[in-house]
Amino acid sequence: MSGRLILLALRLYLGAVFVFIFLPIVVSFVISFNLDRFPTLPLGGFSTKWYTDIASDPTLPPAIQHTAIVGVTVAIIATLLGFGAAYTDYRYRFFGKNFYLALALLPPTIPVVILGLAMLVFLSQVGLFGELHSVILSHVVLCLPFAMALIRLRLSQMDPSLEAAAWNLGASQWRAMREIILPFTLPAILSALFITMAVSFDEFAIAFFVSGFNETLPVRILAMFQGQVSPRINAIGSIVFTVTMALVILAQVALVARNPARRQADAAAAIGAEAPAHG
Repeated sequence: MSGRLILLALRLYLGAVFVFIFLPIVVSFVISFNLDRFPTLPLGGFSTKWYTDIASDPTLPPAIQHTAIVGVTVAIIATLLGFGAAYTDYRYRFFGKNFYLALALLPPTIPVVILGLAMLVFLSQVGLFGELHSVILSHVVLCLPFAMALIRLRLSQMDPSLEAAAWNLGASQWRAMREIILPFTLPAILSALFITMAVSFDEFAIAFFVSGFNETLPVRILAMFQGQVSPRINAIGSIVFTVTMALVILAQVALVARNPARRQADAAAAIGAEAPAHG
């Protein structure tokens, strides 16, 4: 009986947490369709006026374009570097490895305002401040640890002897990478692409410091806040949240797309099939 009560209490607590997190978002969604300028419940009337106003705002398309370019570029670069960092940790043993891991995973633990100021100072010194690539470089620093952590987690589920077995059967390191490591880590690589894109898409503080006149969408939203409270904010926020959640859901789907045991079994079967040819 006590076990059921504890389980019920945990479920109620979890439900309360979800309500606390998502209720303001749901309210923002609902109010974004409010005909009245000021948020009211019940709605003064259903309207898509504020979404139409967004489409006609000349300052938003460049911000959206900048955000898309930065997000895609950051996702690709951070995932490539994250894969290299994760594989280095997985395959090699070397002096200072713990320091290497701590340094690689450090950026997300630094407050974004401090990280943004640090990137501002550094990029100003090397003459890269105020351009779109300034945001890309800064976001890569922030997003790389997320990609590394996901791919590192996936590699930890792999039997270390599979790659060595491929080498013993005559496969080169590049072929073993292509046919063993990459297929096994593909779900994590796709997940890292989506997650890093979502982080970059939502990031404001660092972009605010280093973007100059190349505003991303979060920076543009802040500018819209200054001096007025526009109902368009709710509409833009609803769109941003939808895109971000879609990327996070895609990342989760990609990460659990295939069972690691199944992937290891397929790799072992492929290696075994080549064994007679080398015998």
